[in-house]
Amino acid sequence: MDAAASLLSVWQAYDLTARTVEHLGMFAVALAVSIVVGVAVGVLLFRYERLSGPGFAALNVLETVPDLALLVLLIPLVGIGAVPTVVACILYSVLPIARNTHAGLTGVGPDEIGVAEALGLTEREVLLHVRIPLSLPLVAGGIRIAVVFTMGVVTLGGLIGAGGLGVPLQTGIFNNIPELILVAGLWVGVLAVLSDGIAGCVERRLERRYGRW
Repeated sequence: MDAAASLLSVWQAYDLTARTVEHLGMFAVALAVSIVVGVAVGVLLFRYERLSGPGFAALNVLETVPDLALLVLLIPLVGIGAVPTVVACILYSVLPIARNTHAGLTGVGPDEIGVAEALGLTEREVLLHVRIPLSLPLVAGGIRIAVVFTMGVVTLGGLIGAGGLGVPLQTGIFNNIPELILVAGLWVGVLAVLSDGIAGCVERRLERRYGRW
């Protein structure tokens, strides 16, 4: 009982409810933009296949930059706070979504394409009505990876004044407050597991409906 009261006291003293709202706000914006950009890049590289090699190579190079270093590099360009944190999340999350989108579009079987063409569908209609729906399970798998990336980078954003749950974690580490580190760290872990679980449910539903390539 005392432990629960102590943890509740820490939660209230550092206003972790408000920090959670900030955290999830940045997470939601970054993930939404990442999905739009990642799917668009995947479709673009599928339509212009000759660009897929250089395009994915560039995204791979970007992915090798450590997340903390990327945050620091973005500060001179977009300042400090939430903006560089969201931008870093997007840059990290585009690759898995784009790669899975491209793989899903190219992995559609010739039988399905043949049936669509026999029905008189144009190339654009085949893309919109056959390739994209059938690639959704793989796209969802890329988004699930992006969820994990985004949650991690948003937490690091506390180092550059972005707010969110990274702030109480840094406060607990710098001031040696074990209770705060425990509560904030566990809560970030719970949010990550819940987010991954939701993404996993969506992925499994799409696999049951469209199959897995």
